[in-house]
Amino acid sequence: MNKETKKRLDVLYRKHHQWLFSVAFKASKDMIISEELVQELYLYLLERNDEALYFKDSYNLQYCRAFIISRFYNLKKVDNRWLPLFSDWDSEDIPYDEEWDNKLEKSYKEVLDELSQMKKKKGWSSAMLFELYWFSDKTFDELSKEIGISKSTAFLNVKKIKTLLKEKLDNPFNKEKNEE
Repeated sequence: MNKETKKRLDVLYRKHHQWLFSVAFKASKDMIISEELVQELYLYLLERNDEALYFKDSYNLQYCRAFIISRFYNLKKVDNRWLPLFSDWDSEDIPYDEEWDNKLEKSYKEVLDELSQMKKKKGWSSAMLFELYWFSDKTFDELSKEIGISKSTAFLNVKKIKTLLKEKLDNPFNKEKNEE
């Protein structure tokens, strides 16, 4: 660790630790997770040792804020993958709903058809990126590293396709529309 990094980390801790903790707590609503996120930021900055992240006598606080929030959401996405599948052993069996399954299958086919139509149009690499994200358990970070694009580009492309799909396709599971 060089002196400059040590000095900047010291300033970051002394002047901005409380603010960084509040940013983490606002996202996670948990004291322990918030502390872990802030500690992970310090370790990351120490390992990275990058002058591009410097700002005045410390580090760029907006970068630190974005780092904490994105780490929390990636942590949540990974955690949600490992939830127990059968947590309701004692619950009452619900009868099989064939109509619901048919709606689900029809909706799934509509999405796939719409994606294939989008991929045929010129400049629709977004649809391919969306497909890669949707059919995998990868986070935006993992996907962007695999493809070689920035995480924000991956996120914006997936968001763009989600918005277009919402506009073009009807949601058969939306209770408000079904009651009309």
